[in-house]
Amino acid sequence: MLWVKAFHIIAVICWFAAIFYLPRLFVYHAASSDTISKERFVIMERKLFNGIATPSAIATLVLGFWLISFNPSFYMSAPWMHAKLSLVALLLIYHGFCWHFMKQFRADNNTKTHVFYRYFNEVPVFMLIGIVILVVVRPF
Repeated sequence: MLWVKAFHIIAVICWFAAIFYLPRLFVYHAASSDTISKERFVIMERKLFNGIATPSAIATLVLGFWLISFNPSFYMSAPWMHAKLSLVALLLIYHGFCWHFMKQFRADNNTKTHVFYRYFNEVPVFMLIGIVILVVVRPF
């Protein structure tokens, strides 16, 4: 069980690293005007999303559900776990928005400003804070 937990934490860290950096790339991409920069950002975004963010998200989910399987009655009866899983679901939706924005950039069809992406970039910070507090403190 400890090995599964360790790899779950590693996957979570990798997923959040990617989910923090990808919207930061969107900020720079939205602010860029030359073709070379735009093409470079498209490549960077695709590699980060497909090579790190999505595999880490999948590993996080698989390992997380594996952890729950060790004691499903305890975890599924805990209100803090339901709140945590709700935040994870929101993070998956955020991940989907990142994919959507990445596709818009790739098609050179972005309609958002770099300011929008600066705010968008802050959203997962709040999810991370909530998830960590729920798992560590278990306030309810």
